[in-house]
Amino acid sequence: MRTPFPIARFTALWYNNRMRLDKFLKVSRIIKRRTVAAQACDDGRAEVNGRPAKPSVRLKTGDEVTLRFGDKLFSFRVLSLNENARKEEASSMYEVLDEN
Repeated sequence: MRTPFPIARFTALWYNNRMRLDKFLKVSRIIKRRTVAAQACDDGRAEVNGRPAKPSVRLKTGDEVTLRFGDKLFSFRVLSLNENARKEEASSMYEVLDEN
């Protein structure tokens, strides 16, 4: 008996609405290189919705991300997930919540 909504299709739809944290940081131009973004996450300098985040964490719109750069904090909310964003569009992918 076939299910009306196959698991593989559901998984594909779930992934289409999400993006890896390290890729988002690179595409949105918050961090210049993806490897540097991944290293920042591995060093424990990134949090998503108040929880420590690895580079593979899948972001969705509305998530709140906090990054630590030295003694400064940078918090933002994800507004859109574009696979490829031009320089002019990059800053519209997120909303800055706090810069300390």
